Parts: sequence; C-alpha cells; structure tokens
Amino acid sequence: MLEVPVNEDIYLRQLQLQDAPLVYKQLDVSRKNLRKFLPWVDYNTNEEHSMRFIQMMQRKAEEQEAVALGIWYKEQLCGVMDLHGWDHQLQKAEIGYWVAESFQGKGIATAACRALISYAFKKLRLNKIEIRFVLQNERSGQIPIKLGFTREGILRHNAKLHGQFVDMVVMGVLRKDWKF
Repeated sequence: MLEVPVNEDIYLRQLQLQDAPLVYKQLDVSRKNLRKFLPWVDYNTNEEHSMRFIQMMQRKAEEQEAVALGIWYKEQLCGVMDLHGWDHQLQKAEIGYWVAESFQGKGIATAACRALISYAFKKLRLNKIEIRFVLQNERSGQIPIKLGFTREGILRHNAKLHGQFVDMVVMGVLRKDWKF
C-alpha cells in the first residue's frame, strides 16, 4: 500500500475499501462547494459509489495506470488526490485533487501536491506532471502557480459541467524544472 509523507500533520495513503464511508462523508458535506467545478460530484450519491471508485482505482493501480490517495490531515481524511492519465511512454501523468470545505484554506492541497509530485519524479521516474482545472476555478488554479507550473494552454469545451461545455486550463511542470 502506497503511503507518501507530506509533513508532520499531513500524509497521503492509497485508498482502501474501508475508506469509502469517510470519502463519501467528506464529499457529501462539501457537495455544494465541490460541485461548482467537479462534474462527477453529482454522480457520487452514496457510499457504494465511493466504494466503486476505490475499487476502480485499485484495479488501475495494479495496472500502473492511476492511483487514488486519501489526504490525511491530523489523522482525519480531508480529501482525495489521484495520479491518473499515466502515460508510460511519455513518462507523464496528471494530478487531480479535492479537499473538503472545512479543511480548505490551510495549504493542505498545495503541500500534498508538492509531496506527490516529488514522489512521482523520484520514485516513478516521470518526466512531466500536469494539472487541469475548470477555467473559472481560480482557487484550484492557484495551486499549480504556487508550485511553479507553467500554463500550457486552454482546452476549449474540454469538459461538461452540469450540462454546459467548459474550458479547461492545462498547467505542467517538468522534472528538470522541479525544485526538490
């Protein structure tokens, strides 16, 4: 089971089936806030959906295609981070993340991203990490900026959010430019 230390208060741990109720609980209490920018929130309406997500990500981890990690802050699950879209030939992957509303504004997502990126470059030997977010999601967009990512462009109408096409910002960082 993958575990990535972040700092004295935060660590990342690969999600297990027993985490499904906690994942769902944090998602559900933050649903109104998270659904503004994450289209999948409306499709996760019970613990079973969270369990299926974890099962899917466990299968993808076995195939080295993706991995889902719980973000633990002071021993409480406060969000989820994943490494997905893993392209072994190009040695790149994308990071996605969400943090429950009551834990936002503490620098948790930024610190967790920094740790996962360092892990991906050192241990997985990736060459590039991307973060994509809905253009209007300015808070989420601050994280890659703080971490030194380069804005690579906007993918027009690249996702659907509540029935509407939305643009996605793509930001990336290369291993050679990462400050370990």
